[in-house]
Amino acid sequence: MAVRPSARRPTHTSRLARELEAARRISQALSQHVQVDAMVERAIRTALEVVGAEAASVLLADPGSKQLVFRHVIGAKATQLRGMAIPWDRGIASAVFASGVPQVSQDVRQDRRHLAQVDAVTGYKTRDMITLPLKQWEGKPIGVLQVLNKKRGRLGKEDLSILTIISALTAAAIEQARLFEETKLAEVGRLLGDIGHDIGNLLTPVTCGVGMLGPKLDEFFDGLPDAMADKEETRQLCREVLDLLRRNARRIQDQVREMADCVKGLSAPPQFAPCQVATVVQQVFDTLRLVAEEKGVSLRGEGLDGLPTIQADERRLYVAFYNLVNNAIPEVPPDGSITVRGNREPRAESVLVSVIDTGRGMPPEVRDSLFTSRAISRKVGGTGLGTKIVKDVVEAHGGRVTVESQEGVGTSFHLRLPVHPPGARRAPPNSRKLPRSRRASRRGSSRSAGL
Repeated sequence: MAVRPSARRPTHTSRLARELEAARRISQALSQHVQVDAMVERAIRTALEVVGAEAASVLLADPGSKQLVFRHVIGAKATQLRGMAIPWDRGIASAVFASGVPQVSQDVRQDRRHLAQVDAVTGYKTRDMITLPLKQWEGKPIGVLQVLNKKRGRLGKEDLSILTIISALTAAAIEQARLFEETKLAEVGRLLGDIGHDIGNLLTPVTCGVGMLGPKLDEFFDGLPDAMADKEETRQLCREVLDLLRRNARRIQDQVREMADCVKGLSAPPQFAPCQVATVVQQVFDTLRLVAEEKGVSLRGEGLDGLPTIQADERRLYVAFYNLVNNAIPEVPPDGSITVRGNREPRAESVLVSVIDTGRGMPPEVRDSLFTSRAISRKVGGTGLGTKIVKDVVEAHGGRVTVESQEGVGTSFHLRLPVHPPGARRAPPNSRKLPRSRRASRRGSSRSAGL
């Protein structure tokens, strides 16, 4: 690789001074920022300043999709690039990620590995570039640092020596944050286990009380005169309230258990049984109806009654739909809506269930981080755990979840669920349909118009 000589070659002393200054500034930045995003962005800003370049980015590996994702970007096209992903087996960045060897590209047009389509999408023109690997302490690659377009002259070997120091310290900061996050999640998992145990103890008297109250209420209503105008209607309402209490007491425990498993990286095997998606969604709507009404948000179901009975773990499926609808409610303005829409996919022997809201939508970096370990939550105190739970539940059923979102328009989550998941026994022909409760059938049609 030929390196163009600069007009005035820096002396060894001046180069060493620049390297020490770069190390000092990075170390200072790392000590002043607690959040890893702030630390990394400060580090790459320092990289730009010390080598006099226009733009820089940190691409981190996403093993699940086998992509390198533009996680941190500084420069004119930062907004367009942030969240974009490239295959980790294509391009200069991918080659450096795989080999662990830095690459100086003084003219990217001469390198066939350069992904010119990235420039085409953003409208940016890359001339020269240095790409450096970011590695964990044991040497495993986690991503790359790229610095582009030196303002005076071209990036060269002397810039590489300075950027090597910066990339090493940046990788150390990212690794430290990862280890801290793992420690924090382990502690959260332990606490959730303790909380789940306490919640179970607290809910035991509730469920027992509901069990004892049912027969007492029946005795009470049996003793009332038959001529009483609303006797049976009031009896039915009491039964529905008791049933709601019983179900939600159990689901509180299910939700805590799912959260704890998600934090620990565990996934309990599903308990497959014939399940109607419409019934599960209706129960989610029943639970969240008052919350939605307080916000002026309507909950709607479309096409759910026409879906075939699927083999699913109804309790875990409820947790998934609950998380999606519950997370959407605060994002939707008054008079907005959340629609759960079902479609059959006969050829694929699957159903497609979409949760569609008319909320504020998500920026690309938030949308693209969903279902990954770097999920970003915009809620105060949010962790992004809800969407990861959804992904875990869907994948446990052999399905797939995707998301579409546009700021100012809304967000749509699409859950593709097989009718017969791997590992589930096929139901006999006469059990294709499950009987519905009187309550579900009575309310299913009215809810399709909105809550």
